Amino acid sequence: MAARKKATKKAAPKKAAKKAPKKAAKKAPKKAAKKGKKGKAVDLIISKSRTKRAVMSCNVSGDFYGALDSYVREAIEAAEARASANGRKTLRPQDL
Repeated sequence: MAARKKATKKAAPKKAAKKAPKKAAKKAPKKAAKKGKKGKAVDLIISKSRTKRAVMSCNVSGDFYGALDSYVREAIEAAEARASANGRKTLRPQDL
């Protein structure tokens, strides 16, 4: 019986060592942009969830967000051009 007690005493520290917490595990980084159909990353200016909340009576297709993004980018470019033509570096509401 003494041999059995010694064997269990030796086995106990090994089990404790195996149960040590693993702190080295890294979390996967969050994706900054979603990929479109062709595999290219798409960075939208407008949030999809906020756009869905703003539209009350209609459904929104997947293509709408790309078209909205293009529209907004063109509006920003036009506002930049107008501000530059007026000698300003600040965009104002009247530039839209």
